[in-house]
Amino acid sequence: MDNSAYLFLKKEILINSSNVSRSVLKNQIKAAEDPEFTIQLKKALLYRNLQQSFMISAIVSLPVTIIFYFLR
Repeated sequence: MDNSAYLFLKKEILINSSNVSRSVLKNQIKAAEDPEFTIQLKKALLYRNLQQSFMISAIVSLPVTIIFYFLR
């Protein structure tokens, strides 16, 4: 279970998956009335975006690393 799923369960919002999508996070940020909960959701969305960008960069750098290893 990731941080965003924990936030939803803590507020007694039912979810189908332990991995909450970014669209659900954005919708809940718009609909949330509690400012503290909104800040926590924004932080969870930021971490989700960072995680995705790091995963993409890791996937892109892997073939480049392998190519340069064998070109040595």
